[in-house]
Amino acid sequence: MNAHEGNVPLCQGADPSPRPSWVKMPEGACDTHMHIFGSRARYPMVPNRSYTPPEATVEAYETLARVLQIRRTVVVQPSVYGVDNACTLDALLALSLEARAIVAVDGDVSDAELQRLHARGACGIRFNMLMNGGIGIADAERLAERIKGMGWHIEVMIDVSRDPECTERFGRLGVPVVFDHIGHLRPGRRTDDPGFRAMVRLVGEGHCWVKLSGAYRVTVEDRAPYADVGAHVRALLEVNPQRCLWATDWPHPGINVPMPNDGALLDMLGYWIRDAAMRRRILVDNPADLYGFAAV
Repeated sequence: MNAHEGNVPLCQGADPSPRPSWVKMPEGACDTHMHIFGSRARYPMVPNRSYTPPEATVEAYETLARVLQIRRTVVVQPSVYGVDNACTLDALLALSLEARAIVAVDGDVSDAELQRLHARGACGIRFNMLMNGGIGIADAERLAERIKGMGWHIEVMIDVSRDPECTERFGRLGVPVVFDHIGHLRPGRRTDDPGFRAMVRLVGEGHCWVKLSGAYRVTVEDRAPYADVGAHVRALLEVNPQRCLWATDWPHPGINVPMPNDGALLDMLGYWIRDAAMRRRILVDNPADLYGFAAV
């Protein structure tokens, strides 16, 4: 991210030529975390954002999905749009894949708006506590009570190594909580990090879920397969594989690293999990349970 738009860094786009992976994807395989960035004219970004992404269209994502044999997906509201979910929800209509949405809302969002979002395909609220444009834990605690009866969950982007106490608070919300990107640890943090251990315990107790995604965000290595992240993934799989999910994090926004090829990222799931039945659990069954997809 060497260029800037004003004071906002411009981030690089995804590798436009995803290669196939050697991992055989089961029917119903789900990418539980991706973003769509539409045209600036149609979908304005918030001025206090942390990065400015290039366009990442539904058509480009569907090319990726065909190459990797992804059948289902979850469109996650990025921080650059604040609480304007128009681009994310429009993507649900345009996608040919079966899809759900994770949205962002204000702490005082109305019940009518929550129901409108639910009818459009939303099933959870994202709390981005790392980048500008998000809202915080106090709002999550208030909203958790309001979404309990909707079957929704809360998804959180937080560096668990920076605030173990906050991590614990998310585990006490009383609704399912999903941690993005292996807890978004600072690169170099080991599995004995107190915040990571707190997240592992919550996953082990079944209170929380975790996405095995964004390894390039937590590694000290320059290129896939990011071997140093394997220990963190194994620690999570050992305590509760039924609370682990997989995702591309396409188009990998807001990160200043050599852009990975998405085929190489899916290869990593095969390195982490050699057993095909276990991969099916993480790719198909777990997402069906959390996002309400039909059993395959």
